[in-house]
Amino acid sequence: MAETIFTKIVAGDIPCQRVFENEHVFAFLDINPLAEGHTLVIPKRAVARLEDLPAEELAAVTAVLPQLAKRILAATGAAAYNVLLNNGSEAGQEVQHVHFHIIPRKKGDGLGFRWNKKQVTAEELTALAERIAAQG
Repeated sequence: MAETIFTKIVAGDIPCQRVFENEHVFAFLDINPLAEGHTLVIPKRAVARLEDLPAEELAAVTAVLPQLAKRILAATGAAAYNVLLNNGSEAGQEVQHVHFHIIPRKKGDGLGFRWNKKQVTAEELTALAERIAAQG
């Protein structure tokens, strides 16, 4: 895997505001936050896509998400938060290194997301479920 801005941050080559670190995980404040306390949580090893991250490393990252979210809520006074992962450039991933965003939310913060729901039939859902299940 090629070096990313995140591997340089983990190595200490680029400064950051670190909020958590252990053997497998590094978390730091986003320099272009959507909200106060917007934090990025990454595996220390550079892996571009979620499906390529070994289960043990994914477990290490996701195990710290709840405790970090709780700390962020307490520090910011936010009432809620979003956890977001963009996986692939078509999904908005800008840095090709798996990273979860913890984004604190307050009522009236102006943040949001758009759900463009599609109308599908039960038959279409059944066919799709069968195609997905067949991939295993």
